[in-house]
Amino acid sequence: MSDYLARTTHILRRIDELAAISEDATGATVTRRFGTPAFVRGRDLVQRWFEAAGLEVRLDGIGNLRGRLASQRPGAKTFVLASHIDTVVNAGKYDGPLGVLMGLDLVERISQQGIALPFHIELMAFSDEEGVRFHTTYLGSKVVTGAFEPTLLQRADADGITLAQAIAEMGGNAATLATDALPADEWLGYFELHIEQGPVLWDNKVPIALVTAIAGQQRVELTWQGMAGHAGTVPMAMRQDALAATAEFVLAAEAFALGHGRGLVATVGQLRIPYAASNVIPGQVVHSFDLRSPDADQLAAAYAELQAEAKAIATRRGLDLDWQLVQYTAPVACDLGLNRLLGQAIAASGHAVVGLVSGAGHDAVPASAVAPATMAFIRCYKGISHNPLENVEAADVAAALEVAERFLLELKIKNEELKMA
Repeated sequence: MSDYLARTTHILRRIDELAAISEDATGATVTRRFGTPAFVRGRDLVQRWFEAAGLEVRLDGIGNLRGRLASQRPGAKTFVLASHIDTVVNAGKYDGPLGVLMGLDLVERISQQGIALPFHIELMAFSDEEGVRFHTTYLGSKVVTGAFEPTLLQRADADGITLAQAIAEMGGNAATLATDALPADEWLGYFELHIEQGPVLWDNKVPIALVTAIAGQQRVELTWQGMAGHAGTVPMAMRQDALAATAEFVLAAEAFALGHGRGLVATVGQLRIPYAASNVIPGQVVHSFDLRSPDADQLAAAYAELQAEAKAIATRRGLDLDWQLVQYTAPVACDLGLNRLLGQAIAASGHAVVGLVSGAGHDAVPASAVAPATMAFIRCYKGISHNPLENVEAADVAAALEVAERFLLELKIKNEELKMA
């Protein structure tokens, strides 16, 4: 374990170095949204680490950083190790980058030891998983898996900059996105290391778990259109208050999710009031709505019921409502074969084999459409994520590093046996 702890110290030192690069000039918070100058500086740093490890390195059109450790075996397929290096606003250090830098350590060790693999490894640092800037997740992994939708190029951020413009400004190339995909017949599988972003492992003092499934999600943008007016002169019973309607919907969604359970969660995390003032009745409110469940039927039923509830609120209050579905992602089950190998690696490393469903979305979702995919969760401090308090313990990272190394070696042995059969 001492070797893994020493390697972990190196990984965490790199995490700190990357976290020092932020859109916040004071360095007080970590923010690296897709395509921003801070994102590019951070990616350039990680690229230097990829190159120093001796990988075949390239940037694709969407800005994904891709490092290849090539197999000498003819006809070898590609096993992808990946996570993302973009962040939410006011983020923690570990969501995404930890998986990339642990993957880099694993590839470095394989290369240093001269281990001959029967498959290529492609280590990927995805440029956009969080979807903060353009309100759509998985831009990076959708390009790699061939699922990118060209219509997204015209989507604009809050400053009116389109995705196509952002790609050009960061030195990418929208014209190559269709050819940047790794063809489906060349994939062997996908593996991602990630902090849990939940409290189960922390509360149970378990360092690592295998992910059995990833919840589906629907992201919606709602616009409530009422009538702005003077806060002192319009009687309460005569108002068309868009913010009051929004508040009613937020509480209705919360109550619905609390009442239905089984992994259903509902969140309004972003809200905008145009022309807001303390003495003006809000005439318009635009806000996000994020609905998730590991059960596809439950997700669909909840979506329909909450949309109907929003329309009923608008009717009662005399408002117009625009309900726009921004993104739909179906629930995903992780690959049973890869999970069997991962479970064996966890047990061989002396840990209980714990399976968890991920409520958070991950790049494993688009990857699962083209290849067997799985993930391992690493315990994080109190399950806190998307928050500067996000943290990990070195012993847990070291334990996960050992498990991941065993997993890759088991995968090597399995594929060598298949070739000989």
